[in-house]
Amino acid sequence: MTLYDFMGSGNGYKVRLLLAQLGLSYELVECDILKGETRTPEFLQKNPNGRIPTLQLEDGSHLAESGAILWYLAEGTPFAPADRKTRAETLQWMFFEQYSHEPYIAVVRYWRHFLGKLSPLQELDLPERRRKGYDALEVMERHLEARPFFVASRYGLADIALYAYTHVAHEGGFDLARYPNVNGWLARVAEQPRYVSMDRKPY
Repeated sequence: MTLYDFMGSGNGYKVRLLLAQLGLSYELVECDILKGETRTPEFLQKNPNGRIPTLQLEDGSHLAESGAILWYLAEGTPFAPADRKTRAETLQWMFFEQYSHEPYIAVVRYWRHFLGKLSPLQELDLPERRRKGYDALEVMERHLEARPFFVASRYGLADIALYAYTHVAHEGGFDLARYPNVNGWLARVAEQPRYVSMDRKPY
């Protein structure tokens, strides 16, 4: 398999983390999104939406969207629960991450960590995005009050999806110190077998 990715991307990191924890080998092709390398005609043939991560499978076909890639890779493994309700709960948190978490925490991080200067429109939008990012962290904090992981008290895809941008939220100026349950969960994720950091590349 070949993973087209940008090392600073939390969405890409989700896939790299799961690949490592499954012990799967792959080739990493880095694409600099800041230089428009996912908008070239060559890349758009792989993913018409022009985004990373994009995974080239063994048969030469391509799969996009981090959540879809996670489920593809995890199918038939302990990371993808077999129970109907547990699967639905996993998807619930993955959808939460994409609609109530990533658009705020990840976007603010991107603006603050990767852009030299914000546009006037971004400056106006920043306080509301930061507020909604904290709202998402509050939801997570309450959910983790009585459980070690997000679904069925065991580490799985929901944790991978939410960990990716939460553990670097400080790069967007979010203060995680006020969330002890979230911090405890972050530590537990980092202790999982075959854990790799965001900047770790495959050998």
